[in-house]
Amino acid sequence: MFGGIAASDELRFQLRNRHPVGVSATPSVEEELHWLALATIPGLGTRKASQLIEEYRTAEAVFRASEGELEGWGLPGSIARSIAGGCSFDDAVSQQARAKELGVTVVPISDPRYPQRLREIYDPPVVLFARGRVELLQSPMLGVVGTRRPTQYGIAVAEKLSGDLAMAGLTITSGMARGVDTTAHKAALATGGNTVAVFGCGVDVVYPAENRKLAAELSEKGLLLSELPLGVPALPQNFPVRNRIISGMSAGVLVVEGAEYSGSAITARMALEQQREVFAVPGSILSKMSWGPNLLIKQGAKLVQDWNDITGELPEGVRRELLRRSRERLLPGVDEPGSDDVISPELSRCSRGVLGRLQVDQPTHVDQLVETVEGYSSSEIIAALFDLEMLGLIRQLPGRRFVKVW
Repeated sequence: MFGGIAASDELRFQLRNRHPVGVSATPSVEEELHWLALATIPGLGTRKASQLIEEYRTAEAVFRASEGELEGWGLPGSIARSIAGGCSFDDAVSQQARAKELGVTVVPISDPRYPQRLREIYDPPVVLFARGRVELLQSPMLGVVGTRRPTQYGIAVAEKLSGDLAMAGLTITSGMARGVDTTAHKAALATGGNTVAVFGCGVDVVYPAENRKLAAELSEKGLLLSELPLGVPALPQNFPVRNRIISGMSAGVLVVEGAEYSGSAITARMALEQQREVFAVPGSILSKMSWGPNLLIKQGAKLVQDWNDITGELPEGVRRELLRRSRERLLPGVDEPGSDDVISPELSRCSRGVLGRLQVDQPTHVDQLVETVEGYSSSEIIAALFDLEMLGLIRQLPGRRFVKVW
């Protein structure tokens, strides 16, 4: 039962947990209606809804259960009656019609488009409302969070890192709040990268109001996302809850600025609970806005000075995906690093120069590259080395030495 498993239910509990919620085809109109009805039952809550799905597998099966059976699973009588009586279907019909009118996609947890990382957290949303490029739900994401009142330093850092990380192939995920969130979204868009905004209200409600233009741009070039039904206003209690989605979908979370007990600190704690990587930008010990990230670093978060500090710490699967995306962007038509095809002209001149100085069987130290590759700064050469390593064209050996691998 919810809140505790009786001994007689032990076998059922084990069987249910051996087979996590399955992924099926994109839901039909009728299936979508059942998912919406489940998501709009008053008082049910995300965790109990997830437990029902773990048991019954589909929303339709939940609504076929009797009131007594649902109460047997620990639901209060009022909620069990609401489910068994189908009281939420009127709201579901309205939501479905409104979603179609606004071009909003309903993505239930069984949908193959639902983010796999989010599906695995303790309390995943049963339904997501997505407005924009739904395919971004399958992209490698990084959460970028921070204070609504950043310093000029915080704004500059959020803009620089978000832009660089977006160019590296990561989808920047944030909450479109004032300050760091807004800066992160805008920086990703400015570089032609991908970004997702997770709302603490319906995706048809823009908050804060001054971000209307940004929301419109995101709905075309990025993605607006929420677990809350359409029309739900931006209530204060919604925002801490939505933070688990930002961290849950992401391979890691970057904290730029924030006070010790800020919303960004809450997101970092959720990321740790979800076993995500946590990164933080150090700041002045005299600034209250640096207390949060500095404390995280003391507690073991990865200190970030540039985007390489993040990408190098991400899970192997994410790094492989970034490599694949970089290869597609810079080396179209080249499937493997060992291919004899000509390198795309889109590869930077600096990267070409660095690659020309490296050999297959003779390691070259980075200092030697800085001296011999003329016309470029050390930071440009280091960035080129990372790009080439991400593409699988070179390999780094101990002692900051590099070799060509094709």
